[in-house]
Formats: sequence, structure tokens, C-alpha cells
Amino acid sequence: MEVRSQKMVIQLYDTTLRDGTQREGISLSVNDKLKIVRKLDELGVHYVEGGWPGSNPKDAEFFARVKGIQLEQAVITAFGSTRRADVLVQDDPNIRALLEAETRAVAIFGKSWDLHVIQVLGTTLEENLEMIADSVSYLKGRGREVIYDAEHFFDGYKADPAYALRTLQMAERAGAECLVLCDTNGGTLPSQLVAIIEEMKKVTSTPLGIHAHNDGDLAVANSLAAVQAGVVHVQGTINGYGERCGNANLCSIIPNLKLKLGHDCISDEQLRQLSSVSRYVSELANLAHDAHLPYVGHSAFVHKGGMHVNALVKCEESYQHVDPALVGNHKRVVVSELSGKSNIAYKIEEFGLDLSISPEQARQVLQQIKDLENRGFQFEGAEASLELLIRRTQPGYKPPFELIDFHVLVESRQGRGMLAEVAIKVRVGDEVTHTAAEGNGPVNALDLAVRKALLPFYPQLTEIHLTDYKVRILDSEAGTAAQVRVLIDSTWGSRTWSTVGSSTDIIEASWQALADSLEYGLLNGLGV
Repeated sequence: MEVRSQKMVIQLYDTTLRDGTQREGISLSVNDKLKIVRKLDELGVHYVEGGWPGSNPKDAEFFARVKGIQLEQAVITAFGSTRRADVLVQDDPNIRALLEAETRAVAIFGKSWDLHVIQVLGTTLEENLEMIADSVSYLKGRGREVIYDAEHFFDGYKADPAYALRTLQMAERAGAECLVLCDTNGGTLPSQLVAIIEEMKKVTSTPLGIHAHNDGDLAVANSLAAVQAGVVHVQGTINGYGERCGNANLCSIIPNLKLKLGHDCISDEQLRQLSSVSRYVSELANLAHDAHLPYVGHSAFVHKGGMHVNALVKCEESYQHVDPALVGNHKRVVVSELSGKSNIAYKIEEFGLDLSISPEQARQVLQQIKDLENRGFQFEGAEASLELLIRRTQPGYKPPFELIDFHVLVESRQGRGMLAEVAIKVRVGDEVTHTAAEGNGPVNALDLAVRKALLPFYPQLTEIHLTDYKVRILDSEAGTAAQVRVLIDSTWGSRTWSTVGSSTDIIEASWQALADSLEYGLLNGLGV
């Protein structure tokens, strides 16, 4: 049973462009950041934290350029710290930079944990309180909406509840619009977090926010628990990007808020953009999109087990907690040694094959899959090879071509370096063609030779292009005698497909994947 909370207006605050870029391996250009701003605005995010003005030239350029972008909803927010110790607030360069960014809202963080005040800032507890009050009051007095981030609040509260509370009250009295409680080290448990929030609600009247890190793998759970405890402002990043183990993942928080807790933080139409926004940001961040992300990952609604697929065909809710279309995703069924007959029937329908397959034929296909996967094949990422395997079980199936034999010669030639030559014999119908080709390696030579043999029969093969070639060692302990798996991606126009081969001989494995690629293209992409 889903838990439904009393509906509240929940503010979504995205810090991908600042906190998210602290992840190791992420560096966004100014153009990247501006593109992401537009996507987040379309998604319906209420606040977008652009960076820390004054900290680096890139963020300074961002705040200068973002002023020229017309946004529908998102409020661009500048981030910074409270004034430094023993510096007048009006003289503090960080505070001046926040004002010069000319954003409607600013977010400033202050220290809640006495350990940080004394050992990190090197100042007194009282001075820290004045730093918080001065900074919030000064920015508020100059027309800014001030969001106060109480850094390390939960750790600070555990260490000294009275002092942590005083820091929060100083920001509240100075006029902060929102008090964001930060689990900066990411180590607070949901039960601890909720108990502390409940105490804060008794002694503060300003709206509370949550900023959770994921070091305990609890950032999303803590954010949702905070909302259920009465927090109305949630901070996070797209895909959970952030330093160390990351931040709270808005791509999980948003659908949970809307679909599970009933908070209409964004519209239904905007929610359907969630998966595409997730992939868009990962692309700009130059990171592979995590296929196993909840809601938005490519595998979030994939079904593999035979019993699962059998139930899914009868009732989709049986193995899906939400309709994937709600978040712009879709369900998939894959086939492996764990599959059942329902998987085969489902894939036949999905492939659009006009085939009538008996239970016995389905069992035969499954047995072939199990035997081949035991030899290193894997069909989850090579569905073109799977479709061909199914087609080949049909009586009367005739492939568009058949390899009779081939011969590979690799040699080093003076002045030309390494050179590969392939002689190949191929049958098309009743006609046998024998030809040869040279390439910059055996796989390239094999590809050129088979195309040379087939082009007189199928001139449309010029439209099929190999776009990716991957080799994986399956048993590294065997060294150079190891079984290898080859995956080939191919295209024809906008169509793409993947094929697989496996052998202890890399050339044979490559031929299996290459032949499947051309056969599939001829049968599906171009026709024969």
C-alpha cells in the first residue's frame, strides 16, 4: 500500500550545476550549464543553483550570460558562504560577489557544527552566530530572497543540540525565507533525521528544507522522510551527481513525491520528460547513463525471469510499481538462460514477426539460448541476433547468404606495416562467389571481403554501416586462449541494431557477429 501524505507545495531546488559538478570526472562548460538550465526549467524545477559567483571565471560568465535567458519558472540562485570571521559583511568579497550576480535568490551556507566552527573556521561560537546573522540580514536588506543552508546540521545537532538550534534561529531572525537542514556527510539514518526535524518544527516557524548526501545510500530515503515530516523544500541533483557518493537524486525524488506521496510538484506532462532530462544531463556531463537508475534507467523496467514475464503479460502491475510511461520510460523484456516461453512469445510479438511458434519450438529456442549463453553468447544487448535465432527455427527459413569458408592471412610487409588479407567463399542461392580483400586488420578485411562478394546480389549493403565493435574477455585466467565475446552495432539510416558472437577465436567470434549484422540488415532494414 502506498503511503499518502497531506498535500503540500513542495519546492524543488536543483544544485546539479554546483554541487553536482563536484563529482569526480564532471566538468561542465558554460554552454553546457546554460543548456541544462533550460531543461530544468522545462522540467518544472523551481530553483536552479547556478554556481558560486566569484569563485572562478566560469561561474562569473555563467551568471552574466544566464540573465539573457527567458525562463518560464525556474529561479536562478547564486550560492556562497556567510561572511568571513572578523570581516565586515559589506567588505566581504564573497557577499559582494553574490550581490553582483544579480539573482533574485541567493543560497548561503553557515556552520551548524561546533567542530567546524572551532577547528575548520578557527573562530568562536559567538562569532559564527554573528556571521550568520550579518550575512542573511545584509542580503535580505538588499532585496534578495535568502535560502539558508545549515551545513552539517544533523551532525551538529547530535554533537550540541542547543548550539545547532541557535545557528538556525539566528538565520530565521535575520529574515531567511527557508532553513535548509543539511546532512552534509551523508551519514544520518532516516529515523534520526525525522526525530531532529520534528524537534526543529517545535521551535522554528520558517519553512524547512532538506539537503541530503548519499554516503549512507540514504539520500533519497532521507529526503522523502523529511517531506513526510513536514519539510517543504527539497534539494538534489539530476542522476544524484555529487561529491563522493553523490547527492539526493531528483530523478527518484520527483516521481516518488508525485506518484507515491501525491505532491504535484510538477505537471504530468513535465514528469514524462524526466527520463529524457536524465539522459540529456548525463550526455552533457560526458558520463555513461546508468542503466539501473530507478525510474529513468534503461533497465529500470526490464524483465528477464521467465515467471516474471509470464505474470507481466497477464497483469503489468504484477512486476512494475508504476507505469513507466508516466516518467517517459518504457518496459522491456530480454531473453537469457533465465527466461521462459513467455519471454520468447513476447519477443516475437515485439519484433513484429508473423510467426506461429509452438510450445515445443519455444522450448527449442530456449534450449539453444541456454547452450549458446553457456558458450559465452549474451542476447540481452544483441536482440538482432536473438531475432535471427528465432527465425532460423522456422521450417523453410533461407538465409540471404551462407558462408562456405574463408582464409585469413596476416603479415608484416616492409614499408606497409601490418596487413591482413581475407579470401572468402560465399553462397547466395545456387551461386557461389569466391573473392578476396585486404584490410587494416583481419576483421576489417573480413568485412570488406564479404561485402565485395555480396554487393552484386545486394547492392543495398552499401547502406549498412558498422558503428561500434566491442570485445570482452570472458575468462581472463585463460590468457590468450580465453573465450571472447564480440558485440557489433550497425546502422542503416536511423535504424540501429546489435549482434553478438562468441568463440575462443576472436576472428570467428567477429565473423558470427558481422554475419548476423548483415543478415539482419538485409532481412529487416533493407529487404531482400
